[in-house]
Amino acid sequence: MFYRKTVTLKDGRTCLIRHGTEADAAAALANFIRTHEETDFLASYPDEITYTEEQEAKMLKDKAESPWDAELLAEVDGRIVGLAGIDRIGAREKARHRANFGISIEKAYWGLGIGRALTQACLACAREAGYVQVELDVVAENTNAIALYESEGFKEYGRNPLGFRSRVSGFCELVLMRREL
Repeated sequence: MFYRKTVTLKDGRTCLIRHGTEADAAAALANFIRTHEETDFLASYPDEITYTEEQEAKMLKDKAESPWDAELLAEVDGRIVGLAGIDRIGAREKARHRANFGISIEKAYWGLGIGRALTQACLACAREAGYVQVELDVVAENTNAIALYESEGFKEYGRNPLGFRSRVSGFCELVLMRREL
């Protein structure tokens, strides 16, 4: 799925939000690993990430060619600083109206508006793909992310008290959120 938009960040710099390509594989994978090192709120630990650069390139190529999925990159000063994407929850008729949303941003770039820009870009891609609903899970302690999602129209529809198991803090509650398009 093709996407490209330049946004001005809160500090005056510009950020290019665009779809990833095969050529971005090494930088996107490095960013993915870095963001997973910087926070305990993401779904995996760096030592669990076993993707190769070749696998990342294939995933980026497949998503760029997909009418349903998207992998978007946030680029500041020519460097990838964040990733976000939508993935179809199911291909069968009963679930293909739903997409899953995920996002990660390097800690040094938090609070600049990149999360909002990536969220809005993914919602635009979801609309283009014909989805009716976008869903996400977020750790309850991640109050900044929850506030962002709520401001973009996501609503809580449930909680999973044992949905996330952190090596640092043990079990954490997941907030299940959805947004109708």
